[in-house]
Amino acid sequence: MTDPEGTSRPGGTSGPGGTSRQDAITDVSGLRVGHARVAGPGALSGTTVVLAPAGGMVAAVDVRGGGPGTRETDALDPRNVVQRIDAVVLTGGSAYGLDSAAGVMAWLEERHRGVRVGPDPAHVVPVVPAACVFDLGRGGDFAARPDAATGRAAVEAADASGDHARVETGAVGAGTGVVVGGLRGGVGTASAVLESGITVGALVVVNAVGAAVDPTNGVPYGAYFAAGPPVFPETSVHEAAGRRLAEARKASAPPPLNTTLAVVATDAVLTRAQARKVAGTAHDGIARAVRPVHLMNDGDTVFAVATGARELPEAPGPLALNEILAAGADLVTRAIVRAVLAAPGGLRGPGGDFPSYRELYGPDTDAYFR
Repeated sequence: MTDPEGTSRPGGTSGPGGTSRQDAITDVSGLRVGHARVAGPGALSGTTVVLAPAGGMVAAVDVRGGGPGTRETDALDPRNVVQRIDAVVLTGGSAYGLDSAAGVMAWLEERHRGVRVGPDPAHVVPVVPAACVFDLGRGGDFAARPDAATGRAAVEAADASGDHARVETGAVGAGTGVVVGGLRGGVGTASAVLESGITVGALVVVNAVGAAVDPTNGVPYGAYFAAGPPVFPETSVHEAAGRRLAEARKASAPPPLNTTLAVVATDAVLTRAQARKVAGTAHDGIARAVRPVHLMNDGDTVFAVATGARELPEAPGPLALNEILAAGADLVTRAIVRAVLAAPGGLRGPGGDFPSYRELYGPDTDAYFR
């Protein structure tokens, strides 16, 4: 179904034993997602927060893009002291937008959530890793970007959403003003319950230099990895879409910096080293859905988080991680397709002309959601 403001929400699916799922990162029990948008004329940016359950979550990160903008990622190195975190921030506004993490920190501190650094329970330092996408000036006002208030609004929205809530996708939060290969990008999500009963979910913000759609036929690259064969648009529709996209590209200066961000989450018990492996393998999911990828003007960053509610299967030992590694990459690919298809309207304004996939190829995109 489609929501106002160019957003949509994925429908529920059926998991093992008939359990209803949102097909979203919030299928990982305890995780909540909140979005906030920068207000005002000329603003086209925002922030998205993934909030951990009480007690925090193990986290890791893998950065592959040549132009990343990040905060507190060194704290996630398995060699360092921080064991668990309480939130991950994805934000627009380039490096300026990283200020939104300060609002999330303040909210957590008020609830005594963070690394304990003194005898008083209030003596905490919340560790809030963050990564940004470049969308400066896309709405016309270069100074309209997320700040601490935006981050606080996003974490408050996450907290208020409830367990297993549906996640808004499309032009929301950090995906408000993003573009991919000349098309409007956005936020996407997906999840799966594995044979072991472990749940894995992914959330993405797609703002890439590369394209997410095959220029030869109009099929999203990620759709080639769906459960069924890709559905090809009619030739006449694809040719008309190509003409419209070419016109839009002539009217839009190439974005100087871009990024695809992702959070891959699981309810499994993982070490920080295992989470780091999950984050690294999940980049394969970006490479399947966006081409080219990991360029010098990208800042592609993947976070992996684990809530620790389910033990990994005892057999086959260390190889039990493999099903999570495979699922993480697959879900990132599917979430990217969803992000591209989620916005029903294009983006036209001072920042450029960026049509949406639905605008070019029609509103019926259910075939790509298998």
